[in-house]
Amino acid sequence: MLKNILFHPQFIMILFIINLVGTIYGYFWYGNQLANTPLYFLPFVPDSPTASLFFAIFLFFILQGKNVPIIEALAFTTLVKYGVWAVVMNILTLLINGSLSWQSYMLIASHGAMAIQAFLYAPLYKIKLSHLTIAAIWLLHNEIIDYVYDMMPTYGSLSDYQNHIGYFTFWLSILVIILVYHISVKKQNQAKRLA
Repeated sequence: MLKNILFHPQFIMILFIINLVGTIYGYFWYGNQLANTPLYFLPFVPDSPTASLFFAIFLFFILQGKNVPIIEALAFTTLVKYGVWAVVMNILTLLINGSLSWQSYMLIASHGAMAIQAFLYAPLYKIKLSHLTIAAIWLLHNEIIDYVYDMMPTYGSLSDYQNHIGYFTFWLSILVIILVYHISVKKQNQAKRLA
């Protein structure tokens, strides 16, 4: 029943529009930081909107009846990583400050939904190890840009914990890569052996 709804073309179209609007809003949200970012770092700074852009592209191709596994790998890994990361960072902000703005609660809900939708559409992915390898390089390269070149998003009250956040983020990336391997790549390989 749930799969019939999730995989129905009209529902996918609605989800595509939601992700596209979220992507545009996300790039707008990063506007001030992007204005002060060197050109060569621009693709790696707006993490969450880029993740939702990958997913919107995935949905677009699914509506065309096509799979683009490299986009699927990038969408799956980035949605889960940045979805979980933003939820954790906002919860930490709540613990440190004692309160959150309504925008922060909106970020928790929207980023939690990003991670969930990545898993819900996992049955449609055709990710191979080569695609996951490229996505893994993207994720880990992003860590270097964020925490070595200091391009991470600014969470004012968390700035004293940047080293700890960088450490957490690195291991979150590793966990996501392992998770995607088991959910997508390993299952693809098992399905081929059974075919």
